[in-house]
Amino acid sequence: MTITGNNLIGNTLSATGSEIFAAVNPSTGALLPGQFHLVTVAEATAVTAKATAAFKLYNKKSIEDRAVFLETIAEEILAAGDELLDRAMAESGLPAARLTGERGRTMMQLKMFAQLLREGSWVDARIDTAIPDRQPLPKPDLRSMLTPLGPVMVFGASNFPFAYSAAGGDTASALAAGCPVIVKAHPLHPGTDEMVGQAIISAAKKTNMPDGVFSLVFSNETTAIQLVKDPAIKAIGFTGSRKGGMAIFDAAVNRAEPIPVYAEMSAVNPVILLPGAVAANAAGIAQGFAASVCMGVGQFCTNPGLVFMVDDDNTKIFLRSLSENIEKITPATMLSKGIYTACNNGVEQLKAAATLATESKAIPDTGKTEAVPHIFSVAQKDFMANKSLSQEVFGPVSLVVLCKNTDEICEALQGLEGQLTATVHANADDEAYLSPVIDLMKEKAGRVLFGGFPTGVEVCDAMVHGGPFPATTDSRTTSVGTAAILRFVRPVAYQNFPQPLLPEALKDNNPLKILRIVNGSYSRETV
Repeated sequence: MTITGNNLIGNTLSATGSEIFAAVNPSTGALLPGQFHLVTVAEATAVTAKATAAFKLYNKKSIEDRAVFLETIAEEILAAGDELLDRAMAESGLPAARLTGERGRTMMQLKMFAQLLREGSWVDARIDTAIPDRQPLPKPDLRSMLTPLGPVMVFGASNFPFAYSAAGGDTASALAAGCPVIVKAHPLHPGTDEMVGQAIISAAKKTNMPDGVFSLVFSNETTAIQLVKDPAIKAIGFTGSRKGGMAIFDAAVNRAEPIPVYAEMSAVNPVILLPGAVAANAAGIAQGFAASVCMGVGQFCTNPGLVFMVDDDNTKIFLRSLSENIEKITPATMLSKGIYTACNNGVEQLKAAATLATESKAIPDTGKTEAVPHIFSVAQKDFMANKSLSQEVFGPVSLVVLCKNTDEICEALQGLEGQLTATVHANADDEAYLSPVIDLMKEKAGRVLFGGFPTGVEVCDAMVHGGPFPATTDSRTTSVGTAAILRFVRPVAYQNFPQPLLPEALKDNNPLKILRIVNGSYSRETV
C-alpha cells in the first residue's frame, strides 16, 4: 500500500493544493516519508457534494449490504498487514503490541456493528395500529423507526491511531447507521489514516458502495471549520481537547441549521479510596493505580488524574507503596512534542500548587519526548480553593487529595465538572459512606466503577463512554459500544401509509423478524 499524501475525495485521489506537511516520528524527531496536501476549499466542496449524492444511494442499501461493507473494511485493514502497523508505530511512538491490539479492537468494532445491523432491533420500530371507530375521533395507523441523519464528519484522535481515527468507533457507527462519513485525518498520524482510508475505499469498491460513502481529508483548522459549517454535514464526531471540541461545537450550533456535535473532550476520572478498602489492601490498590496512571504514558481519556481519600495511617502506607511503584516506571515517548510540552507545563503548575509525592527515578533520554510519571498530593481545603487543580494533565500524572473525612470527599466530588468515569474502592467497613459517594459518582460520570481502574474501555453493548460536560457535549450518548449508532439517527413516524410504501422494519409481516413495540407490547410476531 502506497502513501500518496492525497486527499481521498470518495474514490478519487486529489492534491490540488500547494500547502503540504509531513509526519514526525515522536521518538526521534525525524520527518517521516510522505508529503500530505491540505485540502482546498474547492476540494472540500467536492467532498461534501459527493457525500450528499452518496447518501441518497447508501441510505437505500440493504441491511445485509451495509453489514458486509463493514466486515470487508475489517478484512482490508487486516490485509494491510505489518506495513500499516509499522507506519503507525513510526507516527505515534506506540509499541507494536499496543497497536496490534488496537487494530484488533478496531476490526472487532466493525464486525460488532455488522452483527447489530443483522439483528436489526436497534431501529426501535414501533407500531400503533389504527382504531377507525374510536370515539370521539378515529385513531390513525402510526409507525415509527430510526433513520440516518446524513453525511457525518469525523475528527480523528491523536492517541488512538486506529480505534478513534479513520475507521474508529465514530466512523463505524455512522456507516452502520447509513450515513456517509468524511474523516479529517489527524496531523500526528496522517500516513496511518491514509492507509486505513485506502482500506475503507477498497472495501467500498468491492461491495459496490456509492462513490463518496467515505472520504478522508488533510485539513487545517480554518478549512475544517468550513466543513463543519457546510449545510451537507448533518452531525459531527470528535475526540480531542476541550478547546478543539468547543470550537467545533460553537461553529456547528451557530449554523443556519444547527447540527449535533458529539465531542469527547476533557476528564480527570476521579478515584475514591474509602478507608476500609485502603486498610485492607493499601499496597495492592497502590500497585494497580500506578499501572493505570502510567498505561499508554498516561495518554488515555480515562486516565485517573485525581484520587480522593481520608488522610490516616493507612493512607501513608498507600502513598509509600505508590511511591515504590512509580519510582520503578521507565519514562516513555509521548505522542508528540506538543503533547509532551503540555504535560510538562501541567507538572510545573502542580509543583507550584501541590506537594510532589513521588516521581519516576529513571532518567529520560535527553532531547526526547519521554514523560516522567509524577504523583502529587494536596489537602482538600487547598484543592477546593484552587480550581486549576481539578484540570486534566494529559500524561502519567495524578493528584491525591487528602481529606479529613468522607464528608470532605463528597464536598470535593460535588465541585467537580462532568467526567467520563468515576471509581470507588470500598469494602464492608465502608458501607455507611458508600451511598452518598455513589450518588455523586452517578451525577458526575458516564461510567461508574466499583473496584479496579478506569483505563481500558470494553467494546460491548452495555458500555457507556461519555458523560456530563466537559467530558462530552452530550451526556445522553456514548462513543463506544453499539449504542454509539444512536448518535447518527433520528426518529421518523409514518401515518396511514400503505404496506408497500413502508420500510421493511414497519411492515405487518415483519420480514426482518426484529423485536418491535406493537400496540404497547414487545413482539416479533406479524401484526
